[in-house]
Amino acid sequence: MKRTKVIDALKRTDFGAEINVKGWVRSKRGSKGIFFIALNDGSTIKNIQIVGDDANFPEETLKRVTTGACLSVDGKLVESPAAGQASEIQATQIEVLGDCDNTYPLQKKGASWEYLRTVAHLRPRTNTFGAVFRIRHNMAMAIHSYFHQHGYFYFHTPLITASDCEGAGNMFQVTTKNLYDLKKDEQGKIIYSDDFFGEQTSLTVSGQLEGELGATALGAIYTFGPTFRAENSNTPRHLAEFWMIEPEIAFMDQEELMDLEEDFIKYCVRWALDNCRDDLEFLNKMVDKGLIERLEGVLKEDFVRLPYTEGIHILQEAKAQGHKFEFPCEWGDDLASEHERYLVEEHFKKPVIMTDYPRSFKSFYMKQNAATPDGGSIGYKGAVAPGPTMQGTDVLFPSIGEIIGGSVREESYDKLMTEINRRQMDMTHLWWYLDTRRYGSCPHAGFGLGFERLILFVTGMQNIRDVIPFPRTPKNAEF
Repeated sequence: MKRTKVIDALKRTDFGAEINVKGWVRSKRGSKGIFFIALNDGSTIKNIQIVGDDANFPEETLKRVTTGACLSVDGKLVESPAAGQASEIQATQIEVLGDCDNTYPLQKKGASWEYLRTVAHLRPRTNTFGAVFRIRHNMAMAIHSYFHQHGYFYFHTPLITASDCEGAGNMFQVTTKNLYDLKKDEQGKIIYSDDFFGEQTSLTVSGQLEGELGATALGAIYTFGPTFRAENSNTPRHLAEFWMIEPEIAFMDQEELMDLEEDFIKYCVRWALDNCRDDLEFLNKMVDKGLIERLEGVLKEDFVRLPYTEGIHILQEAKAQGHKFEFPCEWGDDLASEHERYLVEEHFKKPVIMTDYPRSFKSFYMKQNAATPDGGSIGYKGAVAPGPTMQGTDVLFPSIGEIIGGSVREESYDKLMTEINRRQMDMTHLWWYLDTRRYGSCPHAGFGLGFERLILFVTGMQNIRDVIPFPRTPKNAEF
């Protein structure tokens, strides 16, 4: 008999039909010679109930039906007399496809998140992680759907690179060299001429620079793939390996970029509410009781567009009125998560797009705002800042802080080189990037969205390690 997925079996109303389902036992109980098995195959948060008479099945078979065991069940689809379920299966045959002994780590309910990370190979079988990973899939589909509908091209950028997009140096090296016998020159530097690529290479921290090349040829592209940061950050918001979505668009200005960021986020949230309702309702009940209300709230409100200089003024006023911040918030400081969350959750109570950050802590490729005679700059909608600012557009979200980092890119070769020289950057490996400013340069803009941070917001989970199947963090590369 052909297998029916649980999600499809629960929708059927042709009661009396013979049906086969396969899945894993979530629970088994008995009463007066009747057994009840909750079976789940991962296709939905909901289980299907299998009912049978003990007398109709071999005792040895029923002994093997334990939590975690894998079963194939033939039976008759019938209306269920129990509340909360429309149908169940009266079993006629049970085959144990995979036994599960009493050492199964997921038998007890209420296991901590920390414990479940130690059994990451099994945690997708739990209700919570099944819901999270189904939503993760749907968010990936939403991303591809959005960009395809809007005429963007999916552009594949390299994972192995000789350049550092962010210039921070926090990169994982890629080598085939014998690390116990490294050849070095007279200055003690490693010689890479005999390495696989003939030069020092690393795993990428971003596909943005290559994405800009795509935008200057195809008009509008997006990347969606893994990126790697060798930062020793043990926080609920950081991973060493994570996924990034990075659109780059020719002929786009700052206002249009903010429109894109807001529209894109709302599309993804709407997709989740439309396509993941059962999983969201489960997470709303078991993980974050304000989840659905918060998601729906994002769709109702226009995002605030806030120049950095004005944001600093708001934070300083809050501090003067007694609000305590752990980190400083003077003009020129990079905002900490606590500052971002105050603006979003307490002051505005809705998402914020912060613009026009000081040049001092933003990347070299960002477009600089026009200067004023006193050394300041004119930013978004004419706001005057006391120092040089860049056309950044970062989206700040409740519970998360920064979820998108974007900017208008500097298209002028001379201005870009001035900034590179000011920072004393080595552009040896980025000659190809500079060529885009020499050969038919155009105004363009883009952003980067950390996929896991989007999943954090949409699921209500609190730790980024719990929204990716196998988290990579300092001192942890298990599974």
